[in-house]
Amino acid sequence: MEKDLEKRIEELADRCERQSAVTATGFLTMAEQTELTAWAKRRADVRLHLDGGSAACERKCAFFLPFWLEEADFDPAEYIRALKVTAYFGQPGHRDYMGAALGLGVRREWIGDFWVQGDTATIFCLPTVERLLLDELTQVGRCTVKASPLSLADVAPPERKVKKMTFTVKSLRLDAVAGGMFGVSRTQAAELIRAGAVTLNYVQCLHVDAPISQGDVISIRGRGKGAVAAIGGQSRKDRTFVETEIYL
Repeated sequence: MEKDLEKRIEELADRCERQSAVTATGFLTMAEQTELTAWAKRRADVRLHLDGGSAACERKCAFFLPFWLEEADFDPAEYIRALKVTAYFGQPGHRDYMGAALGLGVRREWIGDFWVQGDTATIFCLPTVERLLLDELTQVGRCTVKASPLSLADVAPPERKVKKMTFTVKSLRLDAVAGGMFGVSRTQAAELIRAGAVTLNYVQCLHVDAPISQGDVISIRGRGKGAVAAIGGQSRKDRTFVETEIYL
């Protein structure tokens, strides 16, 4: 974890305890979330909740909860806003929306996921920049757009297109599973891992024998990203079945 981020989260965790109030980061990358979760497990005094406004969000804020607030009672709508953006006479892409938002002076950590579907998009942001985006986000790429508030309860997650694959491995380790997912040999997968081209749960992993569990996300630079959807069952040759979903 970067020192600046670690220092920041330690300050937020300590303030949460001192003031008995919720404290939060801006939107974090998946890699930062993985590292933060590992950090929190070493801190028995920390109650961490990650939320991006929807369960389907990749970028999420880290919330430190005081002793009196149960996680089930936490309301992300107090800290995260969603906007619906409609484009006219065109269909801007994700990069267009990102560029338009950053062009308004919005920092990347102040905005979360951009979900683009045809001529509409859903943008998650912090309350501090909601009004700016509502008033000033009027042009995305070559298209005129109109932003309006959207309740988090009304957010419809986009349908993720995946290709399902099932294969067997002798052992549930990174080189074996990554090779099966992306159609390369275990030896090739091991070389890619050692070269730093493979991430496990969004963090670079250099260990070919890193253990793999259901839900893990694996990517190989230049080949794609996918998740381990299910593990179970043995073949006649005593190999383990692995079901994966490759993101398209």
